[in-house]
Parts: sequence; C-alpha cells; structure tokens
Amino acid sequence: MADSYDVIVIGGGPGGYVAAIRSAQLGKKTAVVEKDKPGGRCLNYACIPAKTMLHTAELYEHARNSADLGVTVEGASLDWKALGKRRAKVSETLAGGVKMLWDKNKVAMIEGEGSLTAEGNVMVGDSSYEAGAVVLATGSVALPIPGVEFGDRILDTWGAWSLDEQPKKIAVVGAGASGSEIASAYGRFGTEVLLVEMLDQILPLEDKDMAKVVERAFKKQNITIATGAPVENVEAGKGSVKFSYGGESAEVDYLCIAGGRAPDTEPLNLSEAGVETEENGRIKIDSYQRTTKDGVYAIGDLVRGPALAHKASEEGVVAVEHAAGADTHPVDVELVPGATFCHPQVASVGLTEAQAKEAGHDIKVGKFKLGGVGAATVYDDRDGLVKIVADSKYGEILGAHVVGNRACDMISELVDTMALEGGYQELARIVHPHPTISEAVLDAARAVDGWATHQ
Repeated sequence: MADSYDVIVIGGGPGGYVAAIRSAQLGKKTAVVEKDKPGGRCLNYACIPAKTMLHTAELYEHARNSADLGVTVEGASLDWKALGKRRAKVSETLAGGVKMLWDKNKVAMIEGEGSLTAEGNVMVGDSSYEAGAVVLATGSVALPIPGVEFGDRILDTWGAWSLDEQPKKIAVVGAGASGSEIASAYGRFGTEVLLVEMLDQILPLEDKDMAKVVERAFKKQNITIATGAPVENVEAGKGSVKFSYGGESAEVDYLCIAGGRAPDTEPLNLSEAGVETEENGRIKIDSYQRTTKDGVYAIGDLVRGPALAHKASEEGVVAVEHAAGADTHPVDVELVPGATFCHPQVASVGLTEAQAKEAGHDIKVGKFKLGGVGAATVYDDRDGLVKIVADSKYGEILGAHVVGNRACDMISELVDTMALEGGYQELARIVHPHPTISEAVLDAARAVDGWATHQ
C-alpha cells in the first residue's frame, strides 16, 4: 500500500479540484489523481480556451465596427499566432492557480490515471492507495459522428480551438452550446462558417424565442445555418473535407464535430468495483452523489443533469461534505443555469415555455427586448431578450431565459429568485440600478402582468 487518504478525488477538473479543496478545508487528508494538468479538460482544453478565443473575437469585432461610437481603428488585423499564445498562457496561468490552491490546502496531486479496486480503493499505475472515500470526477469524452473518426481535418472542439492556422472555411456539426460558440468566434474572426444542426433549431435546449434572436445575430456574423440537416458522406482529404447535409453538399477546410459527449468511465473499473451505471452510461447516484458502492461518490459529466462545470463544482462540494459528515444539501439540477458564450450570449434556468405547457402548467409569459432599456443604447448592446415563464396562479417563476452580451451574468439574479422561492411579482418590485442592462430583467418581470415601463 503506497499511502492512505481520507478522500481521493479522481480527476482534477472543475468538479474534482473544487471537491479536493473543500475536503481539505474540512480537515481531511486529501489527494487528487490527475493524468494531465491541474484544472482538467475545462481549464486546459474546453471552457477556458473557448472563452479566451471568444473574447478576442469580441475585441476584433469592436475594432472593425466602432466608427459609429467615435473610435476609428485603421488596419485592425488578427494575429493568429499571438492569439494561440495567449490562449495557452491563460490556461497555463489558471492551471498553475489550481495547483497553488492545492498546495496551499495541502492537497496531494498524484500524477497518472486512476481506477477503482474491488474494495473501493484507488489504483494509479502499479501503486495502490487506500481511501476513506473516493470521488469520481473524470468528466466526459467527445463523440464523433457514426462512421467518422476524429483526426487531421475532422476536429473535436479542442481541435477547433487549437488550430495552427485560421481556416477560410469551417463547418461545425452540432449547434448546441459548444458548436454555437465555435461558430460565433470563427465567424467574427472572418472565417466562412457553416453551422449544421440535425434538430429543427440551433441551441435546441433553449427556448425557441431565444434561439430565434441568436439565429438572427449569427446571420450577421458570416455564419450560414442549416437546421434539420443530418451530416452524411463525410470524405476527408489532404486539404479539405467534403460532406452532404440536408440534401446539400459542401467542401470546407475543416469539419468540427460538436454534437455530443459521453461519460469518461472506461478507465475507472466500475463493474469490478460494484459501481452501477444507467442505460445511457452515466453513473447511478443518490441526491448526495453516492454511487451504489459504499464510500464512492460521482459528480459532473459522469452523472445525471446538465454537463456543466459549475454544476460539477457544486456537486463536488456536496460529495465531500457528505463524506465528512458535515451539513450539506443536494444540488437541485433543475436550478443549474445554462450558459452559452456565443455572441449574443444565452443563459437560462428552468423550463422553456413549451416545456411548461407540456408539463400541464397554466402559465403567464413576460418578454422584454434589451433594446428597451437605456443602457442597451448607451453600450451599443441592443440585440437581446429577457423572457420569464411563470405560473399564473401563484407567480412562481418556472423558467427564465436571457439573450444578450451580458446574459451569463444576468441569469444569476433569476436563479437566486427561483431558489429563494420568490415570484415574478417580487422581482418586479426590486429596485435595479440605472442605467444597467439588468433593468431588462425588471421590465420582463413587469411584462408578465402587462405593465413593463419601457415596452
């Protein structure tokens, strides 16, 4: 036996690294098993690189289109190599920050790939580690199109964000959060983008009204959109990729597949350890993240609910608090906000209007366009919408949806209101600072009863 720990976390991504820090804060001897870099896929290959690239896309777009604001930028150009260096530096900085936090909290990092033993302990290479509790936090892996393999000019999302050259043409398959972010960044970089979605709308998990706002904005960003269009007949050559979609054909420099992910459970030895999975491959858990094996917890993309970094982080906290016998409360996956950082941003929580109706709710809906508040004109940020879906009898907010350049910050106010069981009536009476984009939330709440001030 190499060593023993009170808690071992397998996976150092946003769920795992937060779980480890919280465990150490509770006085537990803690280790993290990580086969790559602190921060895992999110910090090094996904969320953070994506947002770094998207931020540059926003700045580049402003530089080229700010003359009406009184700022003329002559000769604005995109330095692709410099952008790549900054993307890598941002991830390196944040990964170093995670390692610093582990060191500060006396969390040991065990380098390698971890798996469970039949006893519920952890193997890393040839070394065995005894664990009072184990938290599985290995995240997910990309799924290709059936019959198509990643490689060369067939990219996963990291492949799209880490290209050595800026392509003239790129196709993105899957218009969910990841695909929409890639399309929005590359379109604003000046690349010709084809965004293909098999379902009947882009951002298929979002409310239809919000997807329509984003679609209109995308069409101004050098993006061609095709919905209801499965991709077929993919042929990757040395210099391009040919394929068909919805009765059309295309040839592009690169094809990025952003259509889905699966739990990364293969290395974990779940079956021998007695950890059961659902039919979809996700690990069975109870409300405190406990698996079917005593002392083993699972979080993040491995379990039910949306595959989001912030959900994983909170689940990690719950898991280690429960393992330590501390007071805790389960994560309400219905109140986990979605956040997509395309332009304009999209954020939501709870039910869409269609879902609320399908569930049998008698609803009232309030909508307010961002352009109606003064700050939207001041900050040249008029493309957007706030929508509130509420129960007509008691005023409970069943769902809230925001499109706009600050949507992913604005949604927290609506999540808080729902979590604290406030209704749209209370939200409609809360004083919001002026001039801010958040005043659109105020007017959307008032719009439910038809008295939005600036409608």
